[in-house]
Amino acid sequence: MADIKSGPNPLFLREEDLRQGIELLFYAYRDFTAEPDAMLAKIGLGRAHHRVVYFVGRYPGITVTELLGILQITKQSLSRVLSDLVDQEYIAQRPGTKDRRQRLLTLTDKGVDLERSLSDAQRARIASAYRAAGAAAVEGFRTVMLGIIDAEDRAKFPPPGKR
Repeated sequence: MADIKSGPNPLFLREEDLRQGIELLFYAYRDFTAEPDAMLAKIGLGRAHHRVVYFVGRYPGITVTELLGILQITKQSLSRVLSDLVDQEYIAQRPGTKDRRQRLLTLTDKGVDLERSLSDAQRARIASAYRAAGAAAVEGFRTVMLGIIDAEDRAKFPPPGKR
């Protein structure tokens, strides 16, 4: 008699597997941020500064409003972090070309160096995990991560080859 399968095995949705997924995210985030956190601590900065430096580096000329939308933090929190980074000359601000009230943010040369040193270890960690997992697992990881983030942000991540 033929073995009739009714589709994928739903055992991965068991409570223990879901809890392990949550726990893996916590551990991964801890280890992913450990080295940059240590580097930042040496210069009196923290994880919030890292996020700002990363996204300003990723999107040069980003407005404060756009950055607030990505980070989902209060204006007051961003203002404090941004002031630190501007005062220490990691980020430069300039008025918008169409709206002079806008503040466009870019990394200075010093900021580019900081972003690179913070991200190098993270890129190496991701590259190593990707190589070990293989292309299919990387695409599966991408699918899972897209499923975790809010729907309105998913459009920011087009499929590979369509960027």
